[in-house]
Amino acid sequence: MLKELQLSLLVVLLLSCGFLYQLTLKPSCLFSCRPPHKSQQGPEALLGKGRSIVFLETSERTEPSPLVSCAVESAAKVYPGQPVVFFMKGLSSSTQLPPNATYPAFSLLSAIDNVFLVPLDMKSLFEDTPLSSWYTQINASAERNWLHVSSDASRLAIIWKYGGVYMDTDIISIRPIPAENFLAAQASRYSSNGVFGFLPRHAFLWQCMENFVEHYNSYIWGNQGPDLMTRMLRVWCKLEDFQELSDLRCLNVSFLHPQRFYPISYPEWRRYYEVWSPEPSFNNSYALHLWNYMNQEGKAVVRGSNTLVENLYRKHCPRTYRDLIRGPEGLVAGQLGTGNK
Repeated sequence: MLKELQLSLLVVLLLSCGFLYQLTLKPSCLFSCRPPHKSQQGPEALLGKGRSIVFLETSERTEPSPLVSCAVESAAKVYPGQPVVFFMKGLSSSTQLPPNATYPAFSLLSAIDNVFLVPLDMKSLFEDTPLSSWYTQINASAERNWLHVSSDASRLAIIWKYGGVYMDTDIISIRPIPAENFLAAQASRYSSNGVFGFLPRHAFLWQCMENFVEHYNSYIWGNQGPDLMTRMLRVWCKLEDFQELSDLRCLNVSFLHPQRFYPISYPEWRRYYEVWSPEPSFNNSYALHLWNYMNQEGKAVVRGSNTLVENLYRKHCPRTYRDLIRGPEGLVAGQLGTGNK
């Protein structure tokens, strides 16, 4: 009897040690990368109140880059009482990361209380919108710029159906956006589609989706994105130049000054990777678009460089900075060994 009891205790001890060992492994998740209380909530439940901050990944990638991680984390920090929903095409409803794999950014974002990583199902998303017939007839593999075009379509459908604010994954949030129905000016009389917000079922977005289909041409860069927003805004109102730092108002849509999101314009995008003295305050901005599409040189945030972008990471996405940003020798703070960019 005593031997049986000792054997049972030994088995329990070994199982406990194995479980604790698994918890200490660097891979992000033991059973799933979604906490149970999050995985049970579908997009409708998360987005139903129309107050969500929405991000999109239309490639199959499931491990966000440090910039994407910073964008999502900074939004969660600025909007702590609102769900930050990251739609990822590479996820399925039962996604489970491979054992012994390293997904530090996925793990980091999954651990933030108001961040939700959910699958992107375009077919279901486009149902009951003008985009449905277009999507069922398109041959995605033959389309030019498909990742961008499908993202342009998805963001329109999500915000039209559920409301909220859409942001590109290279936008760092620094303070709350006070406007409800808004577009962001990239330049005078020209709208971005990298950030916008509307209440659910807004007529402007429905008309944008109709125009998306009627004038579809994936060969013209921006035709389904900022060009679309700009031509539809011109239908809605007579665009004028901005006066000083004042926003424009047209019917029930605000057209926000370029300083709100684009204080550094795209020809000057490299300035984010330079040392500034003194550093800009960005007091007139709600968020900063880092123009990652322009970064064909692969410029990265380097720990200890004192560049503008490093200091933005330290202030607005401290978890990402702590866990993912490497120094000139390729080291992450608190870790040994080299790492990939």
